[in-house]
Amino acid sequence: MKTPDSMPENPFKFGRVVNGPYFTNRTEEIRQVTALLNSANNLVMISPRRYGKTSLIEHVIGQLNRPSVKIDLQLVTSTEDLAAQIIKRLSRIFPLENMKQALKNFRIVPAINLNPFTNELDIAFHSTSSSQPIIEDAVNLIEKLSTPRKRIIAVFDEFQEVKRVGKDLDRVLRALMQHHEHVNYVFLGSQESLIRDIFENKKSPFYHFGQLMPLNKIPALDFFDFLALRFNPVTPDYNGIATSILEITQSHPYYTQQLAYCVFELIRTAGKTDDPVGKTVSELVRIHDIDYERLWNTLNITDKKILIGMSSSTLPPLSDAFAQSFNTGATSTVFSSLKRLAESGFILKSETGYEIDDPFFKRWITQRRNR
Repeated sequence: MKTPDSMPENPFKFGRVVNGPYFTNRTEEIRQVTALLNSANNLVMISPRRYGKTSLIEHVIGQLNRPSVKIDLQLVTSTEDLAAQIIKRLSRIFPLENMKQALKNFRIVPAINLNPFTNELDIAFHSTSSSQPIIEDAVNLIEKLSTPRKRIIAVFDEFQEVKRVGKDLDRVLRALMQHHEHVNYVFLGSQESLIRDIFENKKSPFYHFGQLMPLNKIPALDFFDFLALRFNPVTPDYNGIATSILEITQSHPYYTQQLAYCVFELIRTAGKTDDPVGKTVSELVRIHDIDYERLWNTLNITDKKILIGMSSSTLPPLSDAFAQSFNTGATSTVFSSLKRLAESGFILKSETGYEIDDPFFKRWITQRRNR
């Protein structure tokens, strides 16, 4: 009998950037992104959160062996902070000696200190009447440090936050970036309507600034092969387990990896088990019970009715039958609620309609209703 120590290492990974053997087949997407970043063009990628945008981009960057700067605009507090973060990221890939002269030429020189705890540079700008020269010098530094043979790839995650970070920041960035010849810019976004407005609205400064690429779920057949291959060494029912996992997660990249990881661990520790997927789902729902209850209590009554309906019915939430069954009110009210739930990450809008993002939250709602 196999012991946990003699079993293969868990081949699934979630909650962090997925790479190496953990990276799930996205052959066509890799080809498209690689071709675009090998050209002189920019990329705009849209998908719901946790679909693997960052993992895909980092996978391609690793294959291209090019320097890169990655900034999540959700964590940026101001235009000055964005400038400081750009310089900090550049300092990780270029020796400080290479940057000193460029920084001396900044119109407003930043304060630079070595953080003894992280061994990284802390960059800060003192308050000033105008942040424009600060961001101009920082963004132009990307182009100055880039070369034709080692072009920098600059990735801005959650780019729909750009208007929150600074007034007219989108106009300033576009005015700078359009002159950069040795940088590929990658803009990632999880709120489709906002990202499309930035890059497809003719009045927007970033109108058609990059190739738009929606990132969809991993095809079910590809995910099935990925799962079955990795469960094969530990259970004879690898096909059944792969099928059951995908029935629960509907091929959502994050939740599929999470559920697969936990099922694999159950098999490693308990050996042959009846319905390992069902038992794992029940345990995940139990573990997150308090978190789900807190989320539930943040919702208004219409949001709750819609989520209850979507958990227990296949009726389209905008249909008359759904409204009558779950007393959700007028179509306009339901539409506003769906939009709010999508922006908050509770639901996803796909080619086939709306669905609850978290399959375990969906199961939690159903279990609570059936107590």
